[in-house]
Amino acid sequence: MNYETVNLNQKTIVGVSAVTGNNDPEMGKIITGLWEKLYQGGINASIKNKVNEYAIGLYSDYSDDKYCVTAGNEVSKPENDQLSVKIIPAGKYAKFSVHGHMEKAVAESWEEIWKMDLDRSFTGDFEEYLNDNWENANIDIYVALK
Repeated sequence: MNYETVNLNQKTIVGVSAVTGNNDPEMGKIITGLWEKLYQGGINASIKNKVNEYAIGLYSDYSDDKYCVTAGNEVSKPENDQLSVKIIPAGKYAKFSVHGHMEKAVAESWEEIWKMDLDRSFTGDFEEYLNDNWENANIDIYVALK
């Protein structure tokens, strides 16, 4: 898989979060549930100070075989007390541009990324959904590097 190395500024994400891991048999259900809460649950519409309409899927707080998943949006200032607030740290990232069926393209890409020999920092990896076309999605996946 091809990628480019980019430097990003810090981003603040507001959304809904849960803890899971690659070995969790409920991982898919947990992550799908977060996206359902965000959209069908009306949370997306309630997020204040969005920088843009791009949805963010953030993986943070890595420990052992678990991590926190947050589905939300980048904001200029967090003002939703009842929602999770997470920081994507400034730094160097491997950026993968993915196109295709939203769920399949992301799942297949992560499968490949986990096999790659990247010098990962595990400080915050994320997907940025650039459109909402389920069949022909444009998604950038960012993997934090050391």
